[in-house]
Amino acid sequence: AVLLYKTKPYPNITRHKDEKCYLDPKTIKTVEFPSLDDPPTLELSVIVPAYNEEKRLPAMLDECLAFLEQKQAQQSDFSYEVIVVSDGSSDATVSVALKYSKKYGAEKLRVLELVENRGKGGAVRLGILSARGRQLLFADADGATKFEDFDKLTAALASLAPEWRQDGIAIGSRAHLEQESIATRSVLRTILMHGFHTLVWIFAVRSIRDTQCGFKLFTRATARKLFSSLHVQRWAFDVELLYLAERLKLPMAEVAVRWTEIDGSKLSPFWSWLQMGIDLFMIWLRYMIGAWRIAANQKKEN
Repeated sequence: AVLLYKTKPYPNITRHKDEKCYLDPKTIKTVEFPSLDDPPTLELSVIVPAYNEEKRLPAMLDECLAFLEQKQAQQSDFSYEVIVVSDGSSDATVSVALKYSKKYGAEKLRVLELVENRGKGGAVRLGILSARGRQLLFADADGATKFEDFDKLTAALASLAPEWRQDGIAIGSRAHLEQESIATRSVLRTILMHGFHTLVWIFAVRSIRDTQCGFKLFTRATARKLFSSLHVQRWAFDVELLYLAERLKLPMAEVAVRWTEIDGSKLSPFWSWLQMGIDLFMIWLRYMIGAWRIAANQKKEN
């Protein structure tokens, strides 16, 4: 009863005035971001959430942009943008990203600077809402997933949704690396991993083995459905996204990708996984009692 009384059924997406624009470092002018509701004008938008990532971001952007530039040179109809979303960073993340924007141009790389920390889910959502692509990929700033595997995701997505008005999600997965990772992890981390996977299966997502890999590709139509309903703004947002996709019966494909653990993680294994376990239960409970609702279903009814 308390949850029903105090919880809003649909997310209230706040966006400060300064967060609606990006800086073009060549003209030194601020330009308003487009909207996800606008028709797409590019093939691909890559969303990179970054919180105090001045050290890890350059290597990721070097690999990402080299791959995308080569792809554009080989395919004349391929166009892209990268949106780096600084999630209230207190280091030089914004300055680092703006150097790349100046080098490649604001048509190819834009920086969305959030005035306050929202959490990874909140940062990804605001980046998605500012994107121009027919396909939208979010990729972690640590560069743990190799960008060459993007082609695997596009092939999987094309089999589900040949064009952007159709629904589909291609999900990068490290599930095939699980036995190898167990051999190098401590007993505690292994127990926590299996416990988390069990909770995900019980309370949220049953069709996807790896919900947390930061390499997911959406059609524009699917992104519109999911991110308008996303409530969780921190680490468990991936689980809510896939929970919503299962509830909406959206086509999904899990794709094995290469992955390397990168130093500098901001997650404390025990406390972060404990918090995510609590978040999983609360996601299930709020949707189960109707405290949270799915905006896509509401639009369909209207």
